[in-house]
Amino acid sequence: MKYALISDIHANVEALKTVLSYIDKENIECIICLGDVVGYNANPNECIDILREREIPTILGNHDAVACELEEPWGFNAVALPAILWTREQLSENNREWLQRLPDTLNFSYFACVHGAPKNHNAYIFTWEDVVPHLYFTEEQNVNLCFFGHTHVPTILTEETDILPEGNYELKIEEGKTYFINPGSVGQPRDGDSKASFGIYDPEKSIFQLIRVPYDIDNTAKRVLEAKLHPFLAERLYLGR
Repeated sequence: MKYALISDIHANVEALKTVLSYIDKENIECIICLGDVVGYNANPNECIDILREREIPTILGNHDAVACELEEPWGFNAVALPAILWTREQLSENNREWLQRLPDTLNFSYFACVHGAPKNHNAYIFTWEDVVPHLYFTEEQNVNLCFFGHTHVPTILTEETDILPEGNYELKIEEGKTYFINPGSVGQPRDGDSKASFGIYDPEKSIFQLIRVPYDIDNTAKRVLEAKLHPFLAERLYLGR
């Protein structure tokens, strides 16, 4: 079975549909969302509806937690704060309740999934040094591979090296090594590449692929401006920042 890892959709329905179309053509058996379905962009309900209709296993992200009122937006910056409060007002009651039921961790035998750091969806992982305090988690989960999101930057971390892959990238997962892998963001990449980012993992071949696909940024940006969200949220989609 092959797995697709998507993360940080952030209410960007154009990017989500484009990524799912690519995944469907690859005949991927299971799609997993690493959280932050909503926030920043203008189509939160549409994105949730797609995940719900397709029964895609999804983790609770920090923006999801605030949007559904499990948490308050402490620490949100001047751009993110009004966007998440707007999202709260837009969510249907069914979608709010769906977000509230999302788990913090998923385990698929070959690997585990979290949003930020294990057991803390607000914490960021950028380097192997950030991973070290959380190595106990892989032992608890009985895996040597953990997928995470939150930073919006594709990242492959091992004890030997930190890799920031550019464009499409393929990695052989070596037996006995521990990996923390971020497949990047579907809806708001921040590595200087505006194309939507996601991953495909084949545990039988021990291969991870990072995939980048272009999507209709113009329409997404238009939706952001029509919703009267901060113009920077539209601009940054073109910059990949």
